[in-house]
Amino acid sequence: KKSCGQVVEEWKEFVWNPRTHQFMGRTGTSWAFILLFYLVFYGFLTAMFTLTMWVMLQTVSDHTPKYQDRLATPGLMIRPKTENLDVIVNVSDSESWDQHVQKLNKFLEPYNDSIQAQKNDVCRPGRYYEQPDNGVLNYPKRACQFNRTQLGDCSGIGDPTHYGYSTGQPCVFIKMNRVINFYAGANQSMNVTCVGKRDEDAENLGNFVMFPANGNIDLMYFPYYGKKFHVNYTQPLVAVKFLNVTPNVEVNVECRVNAANIATDDERDKFAGRVAFKLRVNKT
Repeated sequence: KKSCGQVVEEWKEFVWNPRTHQFMGRTGTSWAFILLFYLVFYGFLTAMFTLTMWVMLQTVSDHTPKYQDRLATPGLMIRPKTENLDVIVNVSDSESWDQHVQKLNKFLEPYNDSIQAQKNDVCRPGRYYEQPDNGVLNYPKRACQFNRTQLGDCSGIGDPTHYGYSTGQPCVFIKMNRVINFYAGANQSMNVTCVGKRDEDAENLGNFVMFPANGNIDLMYFPYYGKKFHVNYTQPLVAVKFLNVTPNVEVNVECRVNAANIATDDERDKFAGRVAFKLRVNKT
């Protein structure tokens, strides 16, 4: 049997053999060739990866996504934004609706008339606001004004009712998700309508008014050219003010956009051209 000292000496000689000048069984020349091989090998792989990425990036636009197949139909969403699309208001408890008011104040700030007049154009209604490049990069694209005052009683401007939340007549805002180069409406008028999902919901929903009138969405806000092109773009909104919802009852509401080229009956996508939310106004 070998003693511990012999084993240690053998390991020392394996790591460095002073007689043959070998390090871990190889001479310095051998190690140099191995190091050179791996440097060349991994350098080649790095160069190949870099070249592949460069070629791929030449086909990608900085402004327009290469593939948009999942966004063929724009969805609808509501504001104030809540976790489960539940808008619950307790009239006697300001804390229950103050969070909604704060969210709406922040959301609508870019729509202030003064900001819109400074950044965006007064456009001709009823037609698309097209800005083609014509071979030369037309950047940034201009956007049409959507003024906060168009939201009428839901604008929140000088409103002591806080978008109606303090009086049990809440405003809910409907917005269409942005889809690049999408000509919403197919050159025809379009609007948003809201209904109770079931018969009992329709009864409990009561009356409501919409701003702009009839929930109209004008063509001049399309097409959208993308975040980097359309730097000041503010998408159109439709505000719904619910006037006399049956108190202390949960009401299921569905809003949808009526447009020639937006399908709203796809059961696989509940947000395609429509949005459903729950509205409850508690009064004690």
